[in-house]
Amino acid sequence: MKDCKMCYNYVYDEEYEEYFCCVDIDMDDAEKLMKYDDCPFFRFDNEYKTVNKQI
Repeated sequence: MKDCKMCYNYVYDEEYEEYFCCVDIDMDDAEKLMKYDDCPFFRFDNEYKTVNKQI
């Protein structure tokens, strides 16, 4: 299972002061996702990707 903390869609909400998944899915789809080992919306957050392009 991929770690949500490493996902591009896992963002910090300053108002609530917590992290959440910003993928726009309804509750039914969210429950279906709990059955899977891997999230189909997972995108590895490579923070160094933009730095590599600048070099």
